[in-house]
Amino acid sequence: MSFARRQQLVFLLLILAQAVHSVEEYCTKLYEVFPLTRFASAVVSSDLARGFLILNVAIVTIGLFCWAVPVRLGWPIARGLMWFWAILELCNGAIHSALALTRHGYFPGVATAPLLLLFGGWLAVLLIRA
Repeated sequence: MSFARRQQLVFLLLILAQAVHSVEEYCTKLYEVFPLTRFASAVVSSDLARGFLILNVAIVTIGLFCWAVPVRLGWPIARGLMWFWAILELCNGAIHSALALTRHGYFPGVATAPLLLLFGGWLAVLLIRA
């Protein structure tokens, strides 16, 4: 597998990890316990669950679009997009982990946070090597 194909695959795995992470967050009602998420969900819909779902479907859809078009086609912006997503998901995974640690227990999203850290970190390493 070429180096570029490996980057594309790891990027796709990162986006799929975000999809799984979003499902966990939705099922465990992150929008009820985290103020920023509650606010963002409320901006989209008066029904917090619906607003959260809409936002997360949009995030994953944008990620899949980034993979399908600029990343797979090798557009000049692809490297910057991959860096953006790698940093975003590393922060996302780290924040969920830190919140669980400060609560001394489960926090919505922490079960799948390691996937974000794994694939975000792996993508960052690949981007640095390129």
